[in-house]
Amino acid sequence: MGGPSHDSSDFLTDKSAKIFVAGHRGLVGSAIVRKLQSHGLTNLILRSHSELDLTRQSDVDSFFAAEKPQYVILAAAKVGGIHANNTYPADFIAINLQIQTNVIDSSFRHGVKKLLFLGSSCIYPKLAPQPIPENALLTGPLEPTNEWYAIAKISGIKMCQAYRIQYNWDAISGMPTNLYGPNDNFHPENSHVLPALMRRFHEAKVNKAKEVVVWGTGSPLREFLHVDDLADAVVFLMDKYSGLEHLNVGSGKEVTIKELAELVKEAVGFEGELVWDTSKPDGTPRKLMDSSKLLGLGWMPKISLKDGLVDTYKWYVENVVKQ
Repeated sequence: MGGPSHDSSDFLTDKSAKIFVAGHRGLVGSAIVRKLQSHGLTNLILRSHSELDLTRQSDVDSFFAAEKPQYVILAAAKVGGIHANNTYPADFIAINLQIQTNVIDSSFRHGVKKLLFLGSSCIYPKLAPQPIPENALLTGPLEPTNEWYAIAKISGIKMCQAYRIQYNWDAISGMPTNLYGPNDNFHPENSHVLPALMRRFHEAKVNKAKEVVVWGTGSPLREFLHVDDLADAVVFLMDKYSGLEHLNVGSGKEVTIKELAELVKEAVGFEGELVWDTSKPDGTPRKLMDSSKLLGLGWMPKISLKDGLVDTYKWYVENVVKQ
């Protein structure tokens, strides 16, 4: 893998270690908090955006000086779908660069033992080989609709690598595939494909609609990972991995959008018809991450898509519908 090697296997043994989870209220951060707590790691430092604005360098520096966390998991980011990325490109590049730079640099300067930076599969070229290996990074042009976010995330990977090379500091990066689960964004305009489908099937069920229309042919292949499995991988990486290279974190399993829609329909209990509007675009035909390096280290996802969808729908009904 290159770069210095560290023994970080005491991450799970020191139950009193101070761990800062940046972005603890989001889809990813909240799952990481649940997973850490399930391992008995309860000395967690958590700050909402109103308590600590990670884009303000002096505030971040003061926070690290006062709290002195031993470990940092950086799950905070400005995220959104294609529409948001196209509408607010300056926000997506500036805010994410500010958050990352402030947290990574302050972590190093205030003696953090180990940091994990989380990125996204959108860092890879639009026409990357499938499944996408880690070494596809920076080998071609990015997907234009989210290049601002992708450039920021690539910068985060390279910043962790630079601090490792120059200072022998233990900063690692993980790149998750498409995630879903409790605390996902179910907004009608700004959500990703899985929560968007779930909301539409639920509303169709409630309104006793005869059919749900879905865009495209249903043929594109996509990979999904339950956010609790990602959180499990995060703990695994913090405990077992210290390398220069970023690692992909995926399920390794693909489904067509048609198969996904049928699984969501079943989880929701919608009994009407599924209609495909083939006049609408399909998007990228296939997007699968090659997670063989992580799997080779001994980590495995545990939650099937079918079970994960049932779990997510239960959370949606209890937390989004009832608001």
